Amino acid sequence: MSAELSPLTLETETELRERQGPPLPQTSQETINTIVHYYRGEMGRMAGWRDRIDRTSNWAITVVAAMLSVSLSTPSSHHGVLLFAMLLITLLLLIEARRYRFFDVYRARVRQLERGYFAQILSPEGTPSPKWSASIARSLRKPAFLMSYREAVCRRLQRNYCWMYLIVLLAWALKISSPKISANGEPFGHVRSWTDVTENAALGLVPGWAVMIGVALFYVLVLYASLHKEQHEGELAHGEVHV
Repeated sequence: MSAELSPLTLETETELRERQGPPLPQTSQETINTIVHYYRGEMGRMAGWRDRIDRTSNWAITVVAAMLSVSLSTPSSHHGVLLFAMLLITLLLLIEARRYRFFDVYRARVRQLERGYFAQILSPEGTPSPKWSASIARSLRKPAFLMSYREAVCRRLQRNYCWMYLIVLLAWALKISSPKISANGEPFGHVRSWTDVTENAALGLVPGWAVMIGVALFYVLVLYASLHKEQHEGELAHGEVHV
C-alpha cells in the first residue's frame, strides 16, 4: 500500500509547477508538433486581420459606388455629395491603416517561420540560421508594430485607395463642369468659362475658388502619399507577392 502524500508535499509540488509553468517540449517530435500548431495559430490570426482589411476596402468601394450613383444619376444633385464621399473614403482609409499594422505583425511572423523553417525543410540552403526563431521570440515576448501609421496609410493608399480617390475626383470635376439643371429638368447656366465652373463649385457660403483650392491641396497630399517610397523594403525584399 502506497503511502499518502502529506498536504505539505502537495502544496510544495503545486507551487513548483506554478513557478516552472507548462512543461517544454523534450523531444524533437514534440518540438515539431509545437511549431506546427503555432504556425496554424499565427495563420488564423493573420487571416482574421486580413479579412478585416478586405471588409474595410469593400465598405470603401460600396461608398464610392453609392455616392456616384446618387450624384451622377440625378442631374439636380449637389456636388457636395462627392466631397462627402472623399471624407468617408479618408475615414475608411485611416481605419484600414490601423488594421493593416496589426496584420503586418502576424504576417511577418508567418513569413519568418516559412522562410526560416519550412523552406529549409523542403529545400535546404546553406547552414540553418536561428535568427528567424530569435526574431519571432522577441516579437512574442514584446509585440511591437513593424511600421508606422503613416507608412501603413501610404501602403493602403498605393494598393487600393488611390484609384477610389481618382474616380471620385473625375466625377466631381464632371459635376462642377456640367450645366446646372432646373427643377423641371431643363438646363440653365451653361458652363462656358472658369468663372462658371467656380460658381458651380461653391459650397453654401464657401466660395467656389476656396473649395477648388481645398480639393487641389487634398489631392496633392494624396498624390504625394501614393508616390511615397518606403526607406526599407520589408517583406518586399523576400519576394514580389506583397499585400
